[in-house]
Amino acid sequence: MTRTLILGGARSGKSTRAEWLLRERTDVLYVATGGRRADDPDWQQRVALHRGRRPTSWRTAETVELERILADGDDPAPVLIDCLGMWLTTVMDEADAWDDAAWEERAADSVEQRCAGLAGAMRVTRRQVVAVSNEVGLGVVPATTAGRRFRDTLGRLNMAVAEACDEVLLVVAGQPLTIKGQITDAAPRTA
Repeated sequence: MTRTLILGGARSGKSTRAEWLLRERTDVLYVATGGRRADDPDWQQRVALHRGRRPTSWRTAETVELERILADGDDPAPVLIDCLGMWLTTVMDEADAWDDAAWEERAADSVEQRCAGLAGAMRVTRRQVVAVSNEVGLGVVPATTAGRRFRDTLGRLNMAVAEACDEVLLVVAGQPLTIKGQITDAAPRTA
């Protein structure tokens, strides 16, 4: 099965491109890694926008248990993961990785193991996967140690997942650039 990673900045069109790549499939499992955030109206609007674009036949799973989903050989449905940056945020939250002392003591190893586990699961999955992630190497250098830690860790995760994938796209201003593999450049619908 084809494994595709789509990278891009905020509001670059990466999620729309991911959905477009699976547009002809009615049985997609859309894995939302961002949680519900009931107290954040802006987040709720973003979730509604994403849901409104997806076909009603697609199933949604709100989870960060990506390794389990990728290992599920009984479900033949393609998987769309949106997004690895939100997954990493939760992994870092669970490890208390934002705290400098915790990072040095144990969190760095815990986060590294989870990232390696995800890249390994991507490498061996028998499912078609389209994963979305933020490209962090083109933006402003974060002002805090924790922010730089997140940026650096997501950059390493993106590299490991890209290595495990057959195809990698970078989406800039809605335009896809093929980084690895053979991906069509036909335009998706407007977001």
